[in-house]
Amino acid sequence: RDGVEHRLRVLPHETYVHPTGYKIRMDRHAGSGAWRLIGTQAFGLLCHKPCTVSGGGKSEISKSIWDAIEYFPIIIGDYDADMAQVKAILDRDYQNRFRTTEEKHRVDDRSVLSNKRSLGSVIKLLSPSPLYTDEYNAWLKTIPERIKALIFLIKRFYLPDWGDAWAEHFTVDTVNGAAGNILKFEGRPLLGSYLRVGFCKDGRRRIFKLRQDFLPAEKVQWEDDITASIVLPLSRFEGLPGEFPGMSVKFCKNAEARFFQRPDDAVHRGYDKQTEKDMARIDNFISNFEPLTRSQAHEMMEKTVEFSAYSEPMRRFIEEVEKDDNFDWFVASDQPRMVGGKPSKNPRYLQLDPNYTNTGKRYLADIGTRLFYRIPADRPVHHPVGAALPGRRNNPADHEAKIRPLAVFGPLHYQELPELFMDFVCSLTGKSPSTTGAGSEGALTKGPFNALVPTTDLNAALLSYILTGYGGFSSAAGYIGSKYKINHDISLLVPELWARMEPTEKNPAFLIENGYLEKVEDFEFEGRKILASRLGYRITSLFATTFLGRIFDTPSAVFPEDFLKPELQDLSEFADGVENITEAQAKVARAYLEDGSVEAAIPPLQAILHVMAEGTWNGKGIEDPELRRLFDRDYVLSSDWYKERLDLYRDKQISFLERSIVEIRKARADSRFTDPAFAPRLDRTLKATEQELGSILDPSYVKSLVGTLGADVLFKGSQSGKKRK
Repeated sequence: RDGVEHRLRVLPHETYVHPTGYKIRMDRHAGSGAWRLIGTQAFGLLCHKPCTVSGGGKSEISKSIWDAIEYFPIIIGDYDADMAQVKAILDRDYQNRFRTTEEKHRVDDRSVLSNKRSLGSVIKLLSPSPLYTDEYNAWLKTIPERIKALIFLIKRFYLPDWGDAWAEHFTVDTVNGAAGNILKFEGRPLLGSYLRVGFCKDGRRRIFKLRQDFLPAEKVQWEDDITASIVLPLSRFEGLPGEFPGMSVKFCKNAEARFFQRPDDAVHRGYDKQTEKDMARIDNFISNFEPLTRSQAHEMMEKTVEFSAYSEPMRRFIEEVEKDDNFDWFVASDQPRMVGGKPSKNPRYLQLDPNYTNTGKRYLADIGTRLFYRIPADRPVHHPVGAALPGRRNNPADHEAKIRPLAVFGPLHYQELPELFMDFVCSLTGKSPSTTGAGSEGALTKGPFNALVPTTDLNAALLSYILTGYGGFSSAAGYIGSKYKINHDISLLVPELWARMEPTEKNPAFLIENGYLEKVEDFEFEGRKILASRLGYRITSLFATTFLGRIFDTPSAVFPEDFLKPELQDLSEFADGVENITEAQAKVARAYLEDGSVEAAIPPLQAILHVMAEGTWNGKGIEDPELRRLFDRDYVLSSDWYKERLDLYRDKQISFLERSIVEIRKARADSRFTDPAFAPRLDRTLKATEQELGSILDPSYVKSLVGTLGADVLFKGSQSGKKRK
């Protein structure tokens, strides 16, 4: 600002915060050892994963993807031939690649290496797309993936002053008299970063190269299994960080000090570094890990190659066990308990909330947001939910265990509220290591854990979605179809994807209108109507090309067509999977109708339950505009039943405060509370309570509640005092 150049000396492993909240640190590449500056934007995106079934990836949304990344040298084929092919691609004219007339008239004469074209633009340019002509897409398919990766790498390092002499900066060594295959940039070998995205049917890993400029999102764990939340209108806040689609926002607070983790990938030594670090502590609570003796620790250390695969904390822990006579037993992160001769699939441990062990990350998240939005020091920094991203557990058919298929969802689906809440009411899960079988886990997955009746929770959850406007996106875990086993790879990937999308791009209407989402339609199969529309909308190849291109070199290859459309793998199994869902939904919903609890549901939820159980509501199907209007925010705000919830909340608050005032006055008159140090506190509390009661009795108070959830009418009779108007 003062026109003077300011220099910052950045020390290794220390984070520097710019006055704008932008954060900078210098770190070493995990593979090559090269030092680099890493910048992190000022404020983050709070990803919330509600209503997620067992095995759906609740923990993975907050786990860093760093541990999943592997590093391999950049391999080139025939150096001269490959470079000649690269030059031809760089010199090509790309103006006539578009299919539609509108796109064809767009002038795009930027060269691949132009500083007006980003690396992401180049990846999109060389990835097949429905927007391109058939001829251009056919040409793209003739380019070997190694050539594309080479072009992206050159683009990543290219500087304008190189001009056309870019090839001078890349070379290979001569090995045994012939050109080698490991590419070098200005004399140093180049490493590529690779990420696993599931497995092939034969068990081979599906590995994809990440962009050369990709760095994983910096994550701060916000919650795990148990969360307290509140919905408040945006009008109550000034300068709230972020952009929001509705009139209200949700705030979440973690309710646990320790998280009950199931580290599935820890069976691979060195892969889950966080689990190995946690389990190297001596104050752990563990379950379903095999008890090992000190002599076994010695045997493990003797196998040098296998032992070296552990990360440093677990290696050091086992070495200390072997030396210490006081150790009778210990557990290792990759050794689940043996049950019936097989390792348990449900090993668990209690992880101390990382915010207690690494307070700096949460502080940096707060200070970055405070600086960027210029929040005064005397005001709190709020972190509202930015995206609600539930997860579902899928499985193929298991005929031996008599488990029907459920792997009908692609990697990412969007469902409008009627379809989304059909899923939430049923909460159907596939076979998971967390459970003994497949089936419904109860409304919102909370059947075993919540004493509230299901309609109360469902009413609140549905109102929350309507008022906040969060999109109903959900990710897959377990399997996609019978061909692709994905474990939690998609659960890890989705937060990385969402962090790189603009608010407009996460808007379902935008995604549908521009071909990034396609509706799954009902279809006939062997004389039966399959209600596949219950699956909502799924991402398309255009979505993959556009948005995965911000992460991968070859985005179109990460999600092939039968990955996006599981029915292409096995139509019969797909149809059975959809019927499994619709039949389970009908069974669950009929219970609400038979026991009369449907009467406690708010009108849009009543409509859902009737459609699930009977196929229609008041003679109207799920696609009827009158039924779907029940889920419109404007309808809800003008409805009598919503106003009744707000009135009831006010009445309950008045009753509570009136009782509190009576009790405080009783305490003030009690001789046991005449202590001079205590009496003033009672006086202050009484005054504050009376002031709060006065504000609630104000006729305008109910208007201030618009945008909140109000109170559930099921508990109308629980408040004392007469009803106030």
